[in-house]
Amino acid sequence: MLKYHVLDVFTKSPFTGNPLAIVLDADELNDHQMQTITRQFSLSETIFVQRPKDTSHTAKVRIFCPACELPFAGHPTVGCVILLAEMAHEGNFECEITLEEVAGLVCVNVVRQGHDITAEFTAPVLPELASGTPPNHKEAAAALGLRPNDIGFEQHTPQHWQGGPDFLYIPIASREALTNAAPSASWLEMTAKANTQSVYIYCKENEGYAARMFAPEHGMPEYPATGSASAILAAQLLAAGALPEGTTHVPLVQGEDMGRPSQISLSVDVKDSAIQKIRIKGAAVRVHHGHITALPL
Repeated sequence: MLKYHVLDVFTKSPFTGNPLAIVLDADELNDHQMQTITRQFSLSETIFVQRPKDTSHTAKVRIFCPACELPFAGHPTVGCVILLAEMAHEGNFECEITLEEVAGLVCVNVVRQGHDITAEFTAPVLPELASGTPPNHKEAAAALGLRPNDIGFEQHTPQHWQGGPDFLYIPIASREALTNAAPSASWLEMTAKANTQSVYIYCKENEGYAARMFAPEHGMPEYPATGSASAILAAQLLAAGALPEGTTHVPLVQGEDMGRPSQISLSVDVKDSAIQKIRIKGAAVRVHHGHITALPL
């Protein structure tokens, strides 16, 4: 039997945020079994914990969404390290956990004070422009069921970035338009042209941004929170002139339009107009646990 835990990530309140399944002691599982178990959980992502290749690291992990494996993802990273840290420590603590992910080593600082526990990781890959042709305002609006003047604000324009996974970023002019957006009949035409399956839309809100992320071809129409997309957003913000020199802290909210509000903290270090480091911080809470009593063939 395999032990598993389900946590809600990027939240301090159960039944909000982005649910995550964590399967422990998964060394004997093959790719097909991990993909099948992920589909059984039917969550946005499931992470499988294995023995590390390097014993100085905490664990090796594999991350799957219902349709494929991901080289790196933020909410599985945050949820997994919080669980591993809680299993290893009691009371208040601060520790560092290193995960071997397909995209590379991910070092995460975990802190618990009282009932609050948070994890902050540094993105393993700095983002860069991805291949494909981003949509113009008219194409983006049509694919999202919006009007052309709902797309873009200030110097923000649609662009495709990658940093492990890749996302098409589409700025939205208002919070109302963000709420009304939904993939339409021309969605596949837009994503094929941009050479991506994941679309992150965002608008300005308070001191940060509100966001939604659609990836229907991954088996999940919409994600309540996406740490990797939040990290890569740094490149989109820099290109739009929204990140000054030094360190900028950007609060992000996601999942509100799904009834699963999530809070993500993005920190970006910029020097000489170039990104030096990207950090993502969030909380997580345990919801339930159990055993997998049958394995797929």
